[in-house]
Amino acid sequence: MVTIAQSQRLHTAWFTALASATGGKTFSTHGTTWVWLPARRELMMMFPDEVSAQAVKPALAEGMRLRASTVRVWLNGAVDAAELGPLGFSPSWQPWWMAAPVAAVVRSADDAAVLTTEVPDYSGPLEQELRVARSQPTQAWHALTRDERGGAVTGAAYSFYPHGVAGLRKLGGIHHLEVLPDHQRRGLGTALLSATARAAGDAGAVDLCVHATPEGYPFFSRRGFTLLGRGRTYSLQL
Repeated sequence: MVTIAQSQRLHTAWFTALASATGGKTFSTHGTTWVWLPARRELMMMFPDEVSAQAVKPALAEGMRLRASTVRVWLNGAVDAAELGPLGFSPSWQPWWMAAPVAAVVRSADDAAVLTTEVPDYSGPLEQELRVARSQPTQAWHALTRDERGGAVTGAAYSFYPHGVAGLRKLGGIHHLEVLPDHQRRGLGTALLSATARAAGDAGAVDLCVHATPEGYPFFSRRGFTLLGRGRTYSLQL
């Protein structure tokens, strides 16, 4: 059975892989883990057991040095966030942790989505973060859908199955699944989910987890995912 703790550990591993692929870094202050994503100019505190101003202030100074635009804190729902308010943080969106067996997610008819590591349409953060799918050994896969008429990108998603992360044996993740509003309700999200899930499953994943939004919950629940629990995030604009 997939746990919230495993979901959080996988999420940290995903952002660590993105940081490594894009020239970022991971560091610690007072026992807390931070990930710097330069492509998005975002610094993130990843699931501390407790939150203290003593641990956050040095990271904020590092964020200023790195010219971060956003600092985000990811929290388990049980962690006291009282010390974040006086530092200027505000509550942000709520991740809904969900999990499903790979076998329940993969569909046979997913020809609309293709796996690719080359997308000439991408620029900025999207282009930089695509490098994670080219890393060796391969542990991330990127799927894409296009408009049949004009060939424009209509949706994309990643799956991730990390190597050598303790406690994550046979657990993969689905990340950044998005279909543009004008192309929704045409089966493209299902195709992207299936294609990325198949890639992770072929690499050895048996289960998948995703951090859904409340709006995305119905989509994932209809495709085999069940709710594990809810987390919290806080953000600060620098």
